[in-house]
Amino acid sequence: MPQPAGQLSENSRRLARNTLLLYFRMFLLLLIGLFTSRVVLRTLGVDDYGVYNVVGGVVTVFTFLTNSISAAISRYLAVGLGKGDPAHLRRVFSTGVVIQLGLSLLLVLLAETAGLWWLNHKLVIPAGRLEAARWVLQCSLGVLVVTLLAVPYNAAIIAHERMSAFAVISLGEALLKLGVALLLFFSPFDKLISYAVLMFGVALLVRVAYGLYCHRFFAETRGRLVYDGALTREMTAFAGWSFFGSSGYVLNTQGAGQVVNLFFGVAINAARGVALQVENTVKQFVSNFLTALNPQITKSWAAGDRDYCFELVRKGAKYAWLVILACAIPFWGEAELLLDVWLGPDKVPPHAAGFVRLALLGLLVDLAGNSLHTLVQATGRVKRFYLITGLTSYLGFPLIWLCFHLGRGPLWAYVVFIVVYLVVLVERIVLVHRLADFPLKPYLRLLALLFMTTCFSLVPVILVRSFAWPLGWRLLVGVGLGWATMAHYTWHYLLTAGEKAWVKRKLSLLFKK
Repeated sequence: MPQPAGQLSENSRRLARNTLLLYFRMFLLLLIGLFTSRVVLRTLGVDDYGVYNVVGGVVTVFTFLTNSISAAISRYLAVGLGKGDPAHLRRVFSTGVVIQLGLSLLLVLLAETAGLWWLNHKLVIPAGRLEAARWVLQCSLGVLVVTLLAVPYNAAIIAHERMSAFAVISLGEALLKLGVALLLFFSPFDKLISYAVLMFGVALLVRVAYGLYCHRFFAETRGRLVYDGALTREMTAFAGWSFFGSSGYVLNTQGAGQVVNLFFGVAINAARGVALQVENTVKQFVSNFLTALNPQITKSWAAGDRDYCFELVRKGAKYAWLVILACAIPFWGEAELLLDVWLGPDKVPPHAAGFVRLALLGLLVDLAGNSLHTLVQATGRVKRFYLITGLTSYLGFPLIWLCFHLGRGPLWAYVVFIVVYLVVLVERIVLVHRLADFPLKPYLRLLALLFMTTCFSLVPVILVRSFAWPLGWRLLVGVGLGWATMAHYTWHYLLTAGEKAWVKRKLSLLFKK
């Protein structure tokens, strides 16, 4: 049943409040994260930074076993809140913890056998750094297990829409990582080993903080664990089909990093690490909005309010695309200059600029359909969706390997990813229309307008690059014109009347001050 106007207004206010809070948090994290990455790269050096990224990726490859159950926990908690059943919430949370414990044990077994063998016999590690790489493997495994055990607690915070907890704890985490980077200067031990151990310590502290917060504020997280066999089977069955989608994505990202190492060495892994830093920063900007939005998609579906649910899905696609585009315009124009300023002109790994440009394009293609993914999870009809999109995404990893085998350069890892996930996006749209009766025409019109906005926004950036101006002026003029063009087309073609009224109201309040 549709919600009354007052309820819709309260939902919108809560969504806006949570989003603004998360963006404030993201701005602080961005400043801290950029400085931290610069310090870590300059302290470790290109080779050790590459070793950390590729060896950490050995562990991350195995996360496809747990990503799917993580999504299941979030979905079941949000549905339980939408139904208002505290007893069911308690069973869902407890079952999620038990499942994550079991999967963490399996992950440790895989990493200590297959992962250790891969490190010792296949990866290309610089001479004399294998022992340090083993330390990185063990500490990365520890970080991953601790993070996985925190998933049910993070899911509870998201389902309850308590984004202030994320703002405070994430800021504390960023400050701890900054402290780690600064401590590297004074560490008398091996810098790479010190960095790996200290990052494991940060993960432990963050896990404790999330646990204490949830224990205090959410009743379902307190008390002893209870095993519910029927719910375990239901949640694992739900997660089993999403396994296809998550495993394909991990293979095409972290798995591709392993293949890059085999063909090109750790210096190119360092370049991918730089691109990953930029990609993750932009992804966090998008995730801030989606983290606030996704619980409302699930709750509105559970409450039977289809119109509001579909409206939120379209909003998710629109704002995800625009946030990525706004962040990508400077890098698509002057990535070399920005990386020189950020890391230092003598510290930028080869191919880093090309990796960054393609990584942001891949992010645009992938996250454009994120809210569609959330809608399918809300319906619970995931089998067909994940089977089709998962099988398609599996094509990426062997195609990347084939391209490298045929002599293509390292940039082709991103080219293949973009092509494969363009196909996956089309499949998502068609399947969501069939599974949830999602209206296609408004969504396709939105995508067409977003594509048009992107093309016109890039025109001034590309033109200014052809001028023989000083780099600083070229950056300011090109990016400024690109953003202005984006703002023009967003205002005239993408914002609704209600969204324009909200912007005018906020601007009027700002200028009154």
